[in-house]
Amino acid sequence: MEILKVENLCKTYGKGEAKVNALKNVSFSLEKGEFAAVVGESGSGKSTLLNCIGALDTPTSGSIFIDGQNLFSMKEEKRTIYRRRNIGFIFQSFQLVSELNVEQNIIFPLLLDYQKPDPKKVNEILNLLGLAERRYHLPRQLSGGQQQRVAIGRALITQPKLILADEPTGNLDSKNSQDVIDMLISASRHFKQTILMITHNNNLTSSVDRVFRVSDGILTDLGGTANEALS
Repeated sequence: MEILKVENLCKTYGKGEAKVNALKNVSFSLEKGEFAAVVGESGSGKSTLLNCIGALDTPTSGSIFIDGQNLFSMKEEKRTIYRRRNIGFIFQSFQLVSELNVEQNIIFPLLLDYQKPDPKKVNEILNLLGLAERRYHLPRQLSGGQQQRVAIGRALITQPKLILADEPTGNLDSKNSQDVIDMLISASRHFKQTILMITHNNNLTSSVDRVFRVSDGILTDLGGTANEALS
């Protein structure tokens, strides 16, 4: 089942001599439950790609379909609601609410959407991420790795069609980085969750289903044998 389809995506910034083609005719798709990584140097266009797919930025041309819905054929208000309900985000800087505890941070997206959290689903996520004993801790009482696990839980709670992870290990040491990747893989398998992650760390892609490389705005599908493709 195809969850994400990107067709001939282009993004241009500036005009004339200052014109930058950040994305050049990018096309690919992801099936339900796939965990894919996008690698590339800083400035290659991978963050622009993620921002366009997440409807945080508007493409210059091309189409993005999530579960068959054309994101940019929607009016802005409808697109905002659709994004909130169907796309989960995991950021490098965690972006937790400092005054809320672990459980409250995880259920926050549901409360924003006036939905009642399912206690069984909350407990399932807390247990999967090893946070059950930390559910009443505030972010400042957690390690960086634990904070990123809370961010993963917050992305999972709405059961989105797609999770976008933007350098989720960028602020973590190597041990915590691998732990976070393992948690994402577990979530992908357990919930049949489709995940697209961008990273500059090739060492973290060995267990994902597919790897893409972005270079100078052009995306190349490296397939599923990440270590061979990146060596």
